[in-house]
Amino acid sequence: MTTFDAPAGWPTDEPAARAVQDELRARVVLGEEGPRPGTGHVTGVDVAYDDERDIVAAALVVLDAATLDVVEEATAVGRVAFPYVPGLLAFREIPTVLAALEELQADPGLVVCDGYGIAHPRRFGLASHLGVLTGLPTIGVAKNPFTFAYEAPGAPRGSAAPLLDGAEEIGRALRTREGVKPVFVSVGHRVSLDNACAHTLRLTPRYRLPESTRRADALCRAALREASASASPPPGT
Repeated sequence: MTTFDAPAGWPTDEPAARAVQDELRARVVLGEEGPRPGTGHVTGVDVAYDDERDIVAAALVVLDAATLDVVEEATAVGRVAFPYVPGLLAFREIPTVLAALEELQADPGLVVCDGYGIAHPRRFGLASHLGVLTGLPTIGVAKNPFTFAYEAPGAPRGSAAPLLDGAEEIGRALRTREGVKPVFVSVGHRVSLDNACAHTLRLTPRYRLPESTRRADALCRAALREASASASPPPGT
């Protein structure tokens, strides 16, 4: 587990963060297909917080894309680098994620974020932000559709429906388990939407959420518990 401080010059207020989003959004690559599903590695990313102690933990779990076996894991723990502002959550999470990425020996392959890519009010969610900064192909697989509209996909596994901002398709509601609430898939960087959905289905052989996300979630929560247990008590206790 790596412990770190946020990078020097990291935005600390909303205007500065929005300016960074505006600059980086133009670098998102939408014209590539991305890795072929079932090949190479797939890396899950998740983040957990202890807001009372101002601690954030990130976890990465690298899976073999064909077998879904764990290849490598990495975690990082640091101080929360940015206040909670809807639409700017990447600025709270990315410093820890980048620190964890530096610990990996394996090629991450496709990176799957528990959140959004271009299905974001400013078209630049965590998956897009992380993809632009690292150059890695990324997708977002979210539990909820943010503020966007969609028709319910059919009940069978694999059914999908457009996630819409007006008439623009910015992602898909994808049924990963028959009769279970869909997940919401969007392109982050250097992956097509069709390919993002195909990867998501390969990553969900048993459960609604991708195995990459499920494993990263458990790992970041364990790292956070360890860090919180060794941290100073929160103020006022």
